Amino acid sequence: MHQFHPSILRAYDIRGVVGETLSAKDAFALGQAFAAMLIRAGGKSVAVARDGRASSPELENSLVNGLRSTGVDVHQLGLGPTPMLYFGVKHLNLDAGVMVTGSHNPPTHNGFKMVMLDKPFYGDDILALGKLAATVDGAARGGSKLQTHDLRDVYAARLASDYRAATGLKVVWDAGNGAAGAVLKNITDRLPGTHELLFADVDGKFPNHHPDPTVPENLRDLQRRVAETNADVGIAFDGDGDRIGVVDRGGRIVWGDQLLAILARDVLARHPGATIIADVKASQVLFDEIKRLGGVPLMWRTGHSLIKAKMKETGAPIAGEMSGHMFFADGYYGFDDGLYCAVRLLNYLAASGQDLAALLDELPRVVNTPELRIPVDEARKFAVMEEIKSRLQKNPDLQVNDVDGVRVTTPDGWWLLRASNTQAALVGRAEGKNEAALDRLTALLKEQLAASGVAFILGGH
Repeated sequence: MHQFHPSILRAYDIRGVVGETLSAKDAFALGQAFAAMLIRAGGKSVAVARDGRASSPELENSLVNGLRSTGVDVHQLGLGPTPMLYFGVKHLNLDAGVMVTGSHNPPTHNGFKMVMLDKPFYGDDILALGKLAATVDGAARGGSKLQTHDLRDVYAARLASDYRAATGLKVVWDAGNGAAGAVLKNITDRLPGTHELLFADVDGKFPNHHPDPTVPENLRDLQRRVAETNADVGIAFDGDGDRIGVVDRGGRIVWGDQLLAILARDVLARHPGATIIADVKASQVLFDEIKRLGGVPLMWRTGHSLIKAKMKETGAPIAGEMSGHMFFADGYYGFDDGLYCAVRLLNYLAASGQDLAALLDELPRVVNTPELRIPVDEARKFAVMEEIKSRLQKNPDLQVNDVDGVRVTTPDGWWLLRASNTQAALVGRAEGKNEAALDRLTALLKEQLAASGVAFILGGH
């Protein structure tokens, strides 16, 4: 019987501060409860992998012991990115997978991402796991087999097999000392072109910069090196390799929605009329571009597990998030894989002869805010959103999408407000046709916050 710290059971994963809210005992209990749920669902085999944090080996060892105590078979894949764990589940025909990773969080943090029976394991699954851990008797069942596999070359070969262009590009890669570095050279050695790798040594202290490519300051080394070498493109990854960041030859950041707009050209050429999914934070430019290319845009809730589930439901060949999670079901497995996305992007650019900077220039220009995080008490944030939604829906002149918070479209553009899944905060964003339009949209957002007694004070990322 085990009680997790209530703060670590998150919407999409389990995450905490090692030695404070997360321990090896938690990893063991998680292994037991996860295995018990898998057995009840008819499964018996689990892949396990880890990122490069100092705490990951101990957590992985306890997790494996917890899993094996129930009798399930465990397949250890060692050090590598989260998408290699997802790939391993598919490649080895296993029933489930658990990744020990703190993703892009500080070195003191760690956690677990899970898949079970070909579905993301999140939300109610995680809550059920927490309840089950409190009741599992902890008695060892025995009969578990343990196998180890080194899939780095197999994984790299699978990714590189989808690079079919006859020529290569000049590329600078920044692994940010994250887990992508464990396989990056295996991949680039199989690609044509010229490749320079930055910070590809895995170091869980992240000595060069934080591994989160959505934060511009974390891309400065990449931008500098792209300029110095006159490279065609620069590519970065987050701490566990399931998210991608891209810069063009001029150092401009290609944001997640812009990247998806460019990738949509390639996918819709093969799947005319297909549905393409993006989260509610994405620019209207993306949804308009998908329509222009003959696709069907679908706006969905933010969160990689939610997007993966919606892809399965709709049969969408590709999806993406502003955060840099990119999902290919076209030619691949449908999970978020920053490394695979990089291969597909480079292949498209080389095969089409198109320059990334020129493709970016073709997209309409709009002005937008960065992501706004407004601190709100955890107990109040969902009630505030309900109040705002109720007020907006009473106004017949407004176009309101409430699939995830509220996204309000006006002739000026749009603004978004939603409750954060991971913090005591509301997350906002606005996009206008010009600066004056953006000011009007931001004023509307502030007005709604004020009506619910929330001050427009920005919090941390």
